[in-house]
Amino acid sequence: MTRRAGAGLAAVAAWAALLGGLAGCTKDGGSPIEIQLPGKPRSPEEAIRITPDDNARGVPAEGPLSVTVPEGRLERVVVTKVEDAQEEKVPGAIAEDGLSWSPDPANGKLSLAAKYTVDAVAVDGHDRRQARHTTFTTYVPEERFIGYFKPENRSTVGTGMIISFTFNRAIEQRAAVEKAITITSDPPVEVVGHWFGRERLDFRPKAYWKAGTEVTVRMNLRDVEGAPGSYGIQDKTVGFTVGRSQVSTVDAAAHTMEVRRDGELLSTVPITAGAPKNTTYNGKMVVMEMFDVTRMNGATVGFTSEDGKGEYDIPDVPHAMRLTASGTFLHGNYWASPDTFGSTNTSHGCVGLRDNKGGGSDTPAGWFFDRTLIGDVVEVVNSQDKTVAPDNGLGGWNMSWPAWVAGSALA
Repeated sequence: MTRRAGAGLAAVAAWAALLGGLAGCTKDGGSPIEIQLPGKPRSPEEAIRITPDDNARGVPAEGPLSVTVPEGRLERVVVTKVEDAQEEKVPGAIAEDGLSWSPDPANGKLSLAAKYTVDAVAVDGHDRRQARHTTFTTYVPEERFIGYFKPENRSTVGTGMIISFTFNRAIEQRAAVEKAITITSDPPVEVVGHWFGRERLDFRPKAYWKAGTEVTVRMNLRDVEGAPGSYGIQDKTVGFTVGRSQVSTVDAAAHTMEVRRDGELLSTVPITAGAPKNTTYNGKMVVMEMFDVTRMNGATVGFTSEDGKGEYDIPDVPHAMRLTASGTFLHGNYWASPDTFGSTNTSHGCVGLRDNKGGGSDTPAGWFFDRTLIGDVVEVVNSQDKTVAPDNGLGGWNMSWPAWVAGSALA
């Protein structure tokens, strides 16, 4: 054996002895210290540790989602969410020490029923670069809820418009759902929600909206748990504009309706209201729907004769404006004698204006219809009836502000 070979073997033996001595060492009396030889790079899974695991399924909204390295530094982390065939980057940041990446806390939880991809590049302590790509999918709920809302997006409405949500499932986590709906306006005004049962949530300001107000409704309901196992699906923003102010006052005793625009009297119109047996509700009502012509059958609202048929069935009621969910309308009337209007109350609870069969704009009903917006207020006074319930149509203006606020789950 040559001296060179002998020296090489001696070096190997010394290195082995050193390793053998270290193998018995521990850190703080615990497990042996991990030794990473300079010539042996870590695997991608060891070098870049990603949570959730690759190909994980059913990941909850809480995650967690993280990327870490045991040494060196992260160079780049890109997390992409694929939801409803749309890709979106997940905001996040690498820590100052370069050892971890975390999502932006402001983005909250992971989206449910979504696929995520994670692409990370890191450099270890010996300037060796590693890259890793993983995917995971989040939990897919069996039940979803949706809120059907009014008014329509981009519509122009009257100053009495109430934003109303009706949910297709009963909501038990009402505070979470209410918090996820944000109403803002320009000019700004406080808007508060009020729950009617577990399936309806209305929003309004303390007083009627000012003319010209721009209102934005942000629905961040997607993945909000409304009831055990039932999650929201909507993530959208809509808006509407408040038009001119028009408030009309129906005096059932005087058989008149005063129409005021921006506080100024436009006209006093003769009307007929509910007959003594079927009086019209008192109180503030909001125009909910408008129909050039519609059918009205008494059987649909409980007015039936002895043979079970409706006490009335008019197939072509013109200029019909719905005021309550229970069936109160302000509409054109062509079948009553012209001298009825302004003198006698003859209806089954609706407010009638003189009209022609087939409509037209040259009658009191046509004139009023052409000047009305959904969201306009019609207030009935001096009727021998109770005040309309706040949840009958958009009747929330009949509730005091303290009572309204008390009905908020966030009160």
